[in-house]
Amino acid sequence: MPTLRQVKKRIRSVISTRQITKAMEMVAAAKLRKAQMKVLEVRPYSEKLDHILVSLSAAATGELIHPFFEKRDVKKQTLVLITSDRGLCGSFNSNLIGRAEAWLEGKEPAKTELVLIGKKGFDYYKKREWEIVRLFEDWKGNLDYNKAQDVVNLLTGRFLTGETDEITLIYTQFISTTRYRMVGAPYLPVERPVVDERKTQHLEYIFEPSPEAIFADLMPRYALTKMVTALAESFASEHGTRMIAMGAATKNAGEMIDSLTLQYNKARQAAITKELLDIVGGAEALQA
Repeated sequence: MPTLRQVKKRIRSVISTRQITKAMEMVAAAKLRKAQMKVLEVRPYSEKLDHILVSLSAAATGELIHPFFEKRDVKKQTLVLITSDRGLCGSFNSNLIGRAEAWLEGKEPAKTELVLIGKKGFDYYKKREWEIVRLFEDWKGNLDYNKAQDVVNLLTGRFLTGETDEITLIYTQFISTTRYRMVGAPYLPVERPVVDERKTQHLEYIFEPSPEAIFADLMPRYALTKMVTALAESFASEHGTRMIAMGAATKNAGEMIDSLTLQYNKARQAAITKELLDIVGGAEALQA
């Protein structure tokens, strides 16, 4: 049975841990509010860009011609996995890696490559057989548009030069503070817009200078918007999961403190009772 000093030392240790987890919970909550605002700003822009793409596709005569729409025989595939740079966020990273492993199952390492966003994904795959093209880290849970542009430049460059024929993105879509949904979505080639002729019959556009020139300017913006949206959704999910995990850790620490305090009081009471019994026994021996 542990001594009183050992129990007291452990109580102090758990109290210190609870202070740390409580502080981390509050920091995650503050970051989550900012990340939620960013998601709410990005989503309408992304949806509107999808609408514009469909509208222009409906008005354009003939087939859309742009390299981002080009589908070819898949000789090389690229998986872009968005994880976090830091841990202490529950099962967030393990769920993403599990989804990536399911996607990689049955694929040949020689025909598959990885682009990793977040250090946790790199820590998992750096000692495995899959080729890692590049790691983008040190996001600190915040959306960095310059870094997002670097990611898009790398992916679009490899696709346009034929170094890869298909790019898939795996990330988490933010639903609420306690919920997120894992998404595995094609990134390149871009799926051709599905046009509902009943909704677009009244649309008449005059293209100036030409549909090709307009799409040449629009599609890079479209690729960047899709990446920024995925990053914003992922960071919001990460902060929400970390806040819940640190809240649970703080609660567990409180329960452990209560249990250790009870154990300490019982041990202290037992020690006092033993000393009283020794005193009473000694007094009785002297009287005898």
